[in-house]
Amino acid sequence: MGDGGSTGATPGGAAGGDDILGPLAVLLESPSASAVLTDFDGTLSPIVEDPAQAHPLPEAPGVLRSLAQHFALVAVVSGRPVSFLTQRLAAAGPAVRLFGAYGLEWIEDGETRRAGAVEPWLGAVAQVVEAARSEFGAEAVGIEDKGVSVTVHWRQAPDAGPRAWDFARDWSRRTGLMLQPGRMAVEFRPPVGIDKGSVVEELARGCAAACFAGDDAGDLAAFAALDRLAPDGTRTVRVAVTDEETPPELVAAADVIVRGPAEALDLFRALATRARS
Repeated sequence: MGDGGSTGATPGGAAGGDDILGPLAVLLESPSASAVLTDFDGTLSPIVEDPAQAHPLPEAPGVLRSLAQHFALVAVVSGRPVSFLTQRLAAAGPAVRLFGAYGLEWIEDGETRRAGAVEPWLGAVAQVVEAARSEFGAEAVGIEDKGVSVTVHWRQAPDAGPRAWDFARDWSRRTGLMLQPGRMAVEFRPPVGIDKGSVVEELARGCAAACFAGDDAGDLAAFAALDRLAPDGTRTVRVAVTDEETPPELVAAADVIVRGPAEALDLFRALATRARS
């Protein structure tokens, strides 16, 4: 849609009624052939000091469930472990598909599945987990062991950021694991060609229309995937969910810009309501 940078719908602003959806209204032309895709942290869930304490907004699972009743595909594609997403979004129901660790794992037929390509890298991930715990010890630097990847968080210890990045670059060179920047965090991931973009491209291929909502650098790959699908006829909408930490390049690439998870949820709720009516 367009060339990026359009504010489109602004649920928290003056737009209302039929105008609230803006570019997202294209999904209503053929809901049974359209996909609604979204990130979790910063999009469905507010950013919090301790990532382990993150929860979706209370109405988010119900809104996702409502969307899944009307659209061909509704999915959450997140850097979180898929087990975390399953716990936090259980009320959304099984029709909402869950992809964790940037697409390295997912729920299928009620079971957790993992990309086979990551198996040779699990030892390197475990090595980084051990090294990070040794390096940061009792400091308030979080080490999130996802099994298939590991994230170092320093939101609760902002001064540790430069040292965390030095550690990340060093251990990336040692192990060959790739680095994914995040919000006051960096993730070590197997370099297997799987990310949010590859997942979004696979899910949305052949859809009449598709949107993706995200808030961080890792979501740029999902936006780029939509761009690749557009020439084949899929009508695409890129939604940036913003705050003071949002990368400017994500905002520049967006067709729709909303402020925080509350406005993102307003937009999804309006989409579900219009689809139902």
